[in-house]
Amino acid sequence: MAGDDGQLKLTAREKSELFGEGVVTIILLLLLNLSVYVLLDQMIESNPGLANGIFQIKMSLSFGPNNIRFWSWGWLFICIMSIIDVFVVYWRLIRRYRQMQLQHVIAELHYIADGHLNHRIPFQLPGNMQRVITSINALVDSALNSMEEERQIERSKDELITNVSHDIRTPLTSIIGYLGLIEDRQYHSQAELLKYTHTAFEKARQMKTLADDLFEYTKVRQPTTPLNLSKIDLKQLLDQLAVMFELEAKKNQLEITTEFSNDDLKMEADSQKMVRVFNNLITNAFKYGQGATKLVLQARKMSATAIEITVANNGTPIPKGSLNKLFDRFYRVERSRSKATGGSGLGLAIAQSIVELHNGKIHAESDENWTKFVIELPIDQPKKDDQKRKKIAD
Repeated sequence: MAGDDGQLKLTAREKSELFGEGVVTIILLLLLNLSVYVLLDQMIESNPGLANGIFQIKMSLSFGPNNIRFWSWGWLFICIMSIIDVFVVYWRLIRRYRQMQLQHVIAELHYIADGHLNHRIPFQLPGNMQRVITSINALVDSALNSMEEERQIERSKDELITNVSHDIRTPLTSIIGYLGLIEDRQYHSQAELLKYTHTAFEKARQMKTLADDLFEYTKVRQPTTPLNLSKIDLKQLLDQLAVMFELEAKKNQLEITTEFSNDDLKMEADSQKMVRVFNNLITNAFKYGQGATKLVLQARKMSATAIEITVANNGTPIPKGSLNKLFDRFYRVERSRSKATGGSGLGLAIAQSIVELHNGKIHAESDENWTKFVIELPIDQPKKDDQKRKKIAD
């Protein structure tokens, strides 16, 4: 049991056992000392030469400024044996005390092993035993974290299956319905037939988009996904994206512009994957930036080793409660999961995974004036050996 100071407190029974062990040890040592003393005394008395030799040695030895001499060899023997006895008793009691400590640790381990995984060894012990206790508690914490991660993975898989099933079932039901009408020839004109086939085609495209995004998401989520790294010029890349989305921006009554700092904005990255990130962020602004009139692509140098890229629009702000969930897969601020306003629900999750593959970070900010997606990326990607050393250090 642990005291208020966290130290192990022995029970009354254990203290009694420890006291009894000390008493028994002292009695045995006294009997041993007496036996040895009697044997030596008899040996000296039966051997005059040995007695004379001891007398000569005693007379030749003196201690201190007053030339103190031993009056008897027996006193010297008693002093020496007393010192030895003290060490023996101390060693015996310490050894027994440590055995009791170990028994407490083993009892705590059995208690944890019986299923009480939230329990931790509460007391502290001196020396290496404390290292053992710390390691045990850390091991239990690690096991609990691993179990929670496993449960989270299972929940995540169930959620993924549920969401995919929902998003696939809706267009698939429409496809089957319209193709069923065509199969049963339940149309009255060529125009109606074309309408049915066009609707089925659009629903099939939605399913393909979902399948493509799901494949891309699972691929970029793997930490071993290879990156085709090269030096890219962010100014040139973002300018090209602005031109590419200019027509769509006009359809959405948006003005798309770029803003750069005067720094050299060249960095090492996988250009195709980074284009996917910006495509997703820009498309997301088109779909959800309600009332926006401006879409700005910005880039600046944060430091000698990092670059910040911002995709901002001045549309309706995102609720604060949704900002931290935006990058969750299948999450949408509007909860209807309508295909009219939303895609697969994986766009921002894919963007986040690609940014993390580049050892970067992405987050969202939103206020009454601007909604921003901010990306922080290193200018140079660390080598594999550097990444391994970083993981080991972490």
